[in-house]
Amino acid sequence: MKKFIYRILLTATTVILVSCGSSKPVLYIYNWSDYIKEELVEKFEKENNCKIIMDYFDSNESMYAKLKAGASGYDLVFPTAYMVQIMSHDGMLSEIDHSKIPNLKNIDEAYLPFTLDEQMKYSVPYMLTNSGIGYLTDRVGDSFIPSWGVFGNAEFAGKMTMLNDMRESIGAALKFLGYSMNSTSPEELEKAGDLLISWKKNLAKFEADQYKNGLVSEEFFVTHGYSGDIFQVMEENESIAYAIPIEGTTVSCDSMVILKGSKNTDLAYAFINYILEPEIAAENIEYVYYIAPNKPAYDLLSDEIKNEPAVFLSEEILSKSEVLLDLGDSIILYSNTWDRVKAAK
Repeated sequence: MKKFIYRILLTATTVILVSCGSSKPVLYIYNWSDYIKEELVEKFEKENNCKIIMDYFDSNESMYAKLKAGASGYDLVFPTAYMVQIMSHDGMLSEIDHSKIPNLKNIDEAYLPFTLDEQMKYSVPYMLTNSGIGYLTDRVGDSFIPSWGVFGNAEFAGKMTMLNDMRESIGAALKFLGYSMNSTSPEELEKAGDLLISWKKNLAKFEADQYKNGLVSEEFFVTHGYSGDIFQVMEENESIAYAIPIEGTTVSCDSMVILKGSKNTDLAYAFINYILEPEIAAENIEYVYYIAPNKPAYDLLSDEIKNEPAVFLSEEILSKSEVLLDLGDSIILYSNTWDRVKAAK
């Protein structure tokens, strides 16, 4: 009898949930974690009488693999520029209808080259990010040098992490060796792989999500990570600092794209336009600590953000840094190198 009553209640609850859910349109978003202020999402839901369901990925490659394997239902995705190139080439993206995004006028055109899609044919820029080194000042001491070479320092063995992202971590090794982060030279990639294997001996793990919490708890002393992630947790531990390596780093643009097959395209356009509102963009910048290329938003930012060199990168840093590119068939060199690194003891 209890089982029978439970089934009736479960069925009734399911019917209620389905009927309630069907009254609102749903926008399915696939994004990086901690990459948008939750209150802004809730505000959009309220203003548009809709529901947003957001899933998360930890690397462009894992997102791409999931979509290529048949995962469907997503409307809006936030890939990095080089992955936008790959996805558009594969016919996965809808062309952007500029007439549906009046706030495109707010885009700072100076940053469009970083999108690798300057005409915004398939993408709309969201945030510009950079990767670097997060560290605990009281643990690494005054001798700390902001260089990718820190991961070769056995003094911090077991207390360091690097990003679980083949382009970022192989790129760091390439940059340390004086090569391009977009190198397609088998010899250079072999050397980068050997170097990364030697660094791996000092790493606790390759980690792309929880490394920032590891800094807060002081489980890790040195981490390879994204500037915004590390800035977000600085208030939780005053010893946390961030540095851009002297050799240079990656400067990436993550963009908003609409997948072919999206069932809620109009709501996706409404969300993109909402994100480009100057007040919304400014509030989001203050939360994620990355720069949204939104010119009118700059005047609304706090002095702390305006004067932060890891948000508004200097010309000197930009001159040493690179945008990751779509390498076409040469990406197999990176996959093979990454497999070798991951398999190494």
